[in-house]
Amino acid sequence: MSTIPKSTFTFLNKVKNNNNREWFAENKSLYTTEYQSVILFADSVLNEMNKHDLIETATGKKSLYRIYRDTRFSKDKTPYKTFFSGYLKRATKHLRGGYYFHIEPGNSFVGGGFWNPNSEDLLRIRKEIVSDASELRAILSDQLFIDTFGELSGEKVKTAPRNFDKNHPNIDLLRYKQFLISKKFSDKDVLSPDFYKKVNTTFMAMRPFFNFMSEVLTTDENGVPLYED
Repeated sequence: MSTIPKSTFTFLNKVKNNNNREWFAENKSLYTTEYQSVILFADSVLNEMNKHDLIETATGKKSLYRIYRDTRFSKDKTPYKTFFSGYLKRATKHLRGGYYFHIEPGNSFVGGGFWNPNSEDLLRIRKEIVSDASELRAILSDQLFIDTFGELSGEKVKTAPRNFDKNHPNIDLLRYKQFLISKKFSDKDVLSPDFYKKVNTTFMAMRPFFNFMSEVLTTDENGVPLYED
């Protein structure tokens, strides 16, 4: 079944309260069971997404991140994440943006956007905003976007990016270093049989934003395509 069972939340709460290797080893079978449930859920989301977008990620299992934390450069040395999460990558160099889902008791959400754009992409986006931000503003002010995501989020520079006018009329958009959108879901939502459909609908609502960014990032400042079909 594609429904996230209540036992998944129970397991994640147990991990939170017993975040050590000894407990996890003794309860590996619990992890395996819940991991399989999340795989089935991810497969259902992927099947829905493939009906309207080109997704490079081949299976639900391949979309999932490991539950094991990388503690090498972190002060927090707890070995396990207290959530399940996954990422669906869009296919081809023409389609930018990606879809993320996060399942955690009391903190479940889906999101997407541009978490860490490289310097070339970030500069191209900013130059587009300087040139004409009307299309992006129309997307961000659309009622469906507001009802679903609220507003754009992400890290910003304090004043203005280097070599950009701090008094530019679009400085509020130019300050972004990340371009992220997300929607939270209650535990009740996550455990409902149609949650995978709600996730798919939310991802669909990201498309105008992704389409705009894809157009910008696959053309030069004159609108000439950077890549051949």
